[in-house]
Amino acid sequence: MNEQKLREILTNIKEGKLQPDEALSYFRDFDYKDLDYAKIDTHRQLRTGYPEIVFGQNKTSKQIEGIIDYMLTHDNNILVTRTTKEVFDKVQKIAGKAVFHEAANCITIRKTTGKIPDTHIALVSAGTSDMSVAEEAAVTAEIFDNEVRRYYDVGVAGIHRFYDKVSEIRKARVVIVVAGMEGALPSIVGGIVDKPVIAVPTSVGYGANFNGISALLGMLTSCASGVSVVNIDNGFGAGYLASMINKL
Repeated sequence: MNEQKLREILTNIKEGKLQPDEALSYFRDFDYKDLDYAKIDTHRQLRTGYPEIVFGQNKTSKQIEGIIDYMLTHDNNILVTRTTKEVFDKVQKIAGKAVFHEAANCITIRKTTGKIPDTHIALVSAGTSDMSVAEEAAVTAEIFDNEVRRYYDVGVAGIHRFYDKVSEIRKARVVIVVAGMEGALPSIVGGIVDKPVIAVPTSVGYGANFNGISALLGMLTSCASGVSVVNIDNGFGAGYLASMINKL
């Protein structure tokens, strides 16, 4: 249930096109749908402007199928993160329009297209090894109707590659920066561009990287103003927040 759908139902009741008893069927699962193993928040789009997202990790394919089967009865776009091609093959049988984004390990099902802002999001990735997290951020922002422009493999080991793209990156409304190892790239971007920077530490790196903790701490202690940090490997969180900023 989103605001547009709610307005349509109320208008139809007011104009006599829809009887109250008929309208009741739309509100039967208004707050959430209880599937026993999952309680789907059907009210979230109306509250926040964004539908509930399915976190696929540790869910069985049968659980994900059941969740999507119910979500298909609504008009919201569907995003499943942290999932596999095997799960997608089963989901596609009930949702023919489903798309598997292999680099991001995400499934999307687009049911509606909203107004795409005139502005865009820049996605900057330090290395090719960070691409799966970066793509999770990109797919998330794109299913929420944002334009995303990608700048991959421009990390500090060859910083001239980043400087070649600075004039383009500055045109974005918000910048997502994904980096592993020591996590230095967001500080450089934050000191060069005049837009908010969302830093994403990744678990990519050698032993003392501590599976992303060194990158996380480096980003949290950045001396560049305007840099905010999400959790390790949390491309989804960065894409979601960037979408909110881009649509302000």
